[in-house]
Amino acid sequence: MIESLPESGCPGRAPDSHAIAARLAALSHPARIEILKHLSASHCCSCREVVDHLDLAQSTVSQHLKILVEAGLVRFEADRQRSRYAVDHAALADVSTSLGELVKSCCPSR
Repeated sequence: MIESLPESGCPGRAPDSHAIAARLAALSHPARIEILKHLSASHCCSCREVVDHLDLAQSTVSQHLKILVEAGLVRFEADRQRSRYAVDHAALADVSTSLGELVKSCCPSR
């Protein structure tokens, strides 16, 4: 079972300001960015594999993964005795698109 938060608003519409802010907040820690990079390179891995790669405490990595899952940027899948994590590439691309649209609306070309 893969879990992530659903998009706010209606299907086919851009995420609302709260959803964008939540995803940007999840990206606001260097360790979470490193976790995303590792997950993206690995395609899917366990918390233990992330711990080994980043040399952080298991509890720290678990907390960072929880934040990324809650923001909808990482998918979680229970795999018997361990959990597997993978980047939700579509959600991450949506962050880029939303941020680009925000910049365009705030800084129109002159």
